[in-house]
Amino acid sequence: MLPEIEAIPPPAYKGKYVKIKYITQLPTSTPQIAFYCNLPQYVKEPYKRFLENKLRHYYNFSGVPLEVHIRKK
Repeated sequence: MLPEIEAIPPPAYKGKYVKIKYITQLPTSTPQIAFYCNLPQYVKEPYKRFLENKLRHYYNFSGVPLEVHIRKK
């Protein structure tokens, strides 16, 4: 996922750039993925949907409820 994020990074907001540092799966019964970045408040809903769609494409999460969380590193 990190090469995909580097190819299409989150858009800048008020001149500040969001850098996603690492990704982990949370220990829950349903798949929940946490993206750790420096400015999580600037990651908007369209980019979260983009990340969710890429996860569904690469890891075959079709038909499974998937949650994406953006957290501060």
